[in-house]
Amino acid sequence: VQLQASGGGLVQPGGSLGLSCAASGRTFSRYGMGWFRQAPGREREFVAAIIWSGDTRYADSVKGRFTISRDNAKKTVYLQMNSLKPEDTAAYYCAADSKSRLRFGISGISSEYDYWGQGTLVTVSS
Repeated sequence: VQLQASGGGLVQPGGSLGLSCAASGRTFSRYGMGWFRQAPGREREFVAAIIWSGDTRYADSVKGRFTISRDNAKKTVYLQMNSLKPEDTAAYYCAADSKSRLRFGISGISSEYDYWGQGTLVTVSS
């Protein structure tokens, strides 16, 4: 599976931005898909994830502001980010969990994701 993230950029505080992650491979619909982010000098952290059933999970820091969705026909996962804050500035990575159907719940652990896209940079600044 290859993942290609896009959509990053510069946005003012309070603004919105949408990220996309296009995947290759025939089994996309079975995978759990997640977004993680990493700010300079900080560890990578979980942002949001969505599994095959459409169930979602969010980090507390983005709950109510970010929305993850997927289009299995297009093999694409999206992250809509609203009410952005300077602390949302980071490189955002999409990832695929090939074992998500075997798990209880939705993983927010980066080591449980098998495939990673390149990062796309989001900068929230005035």
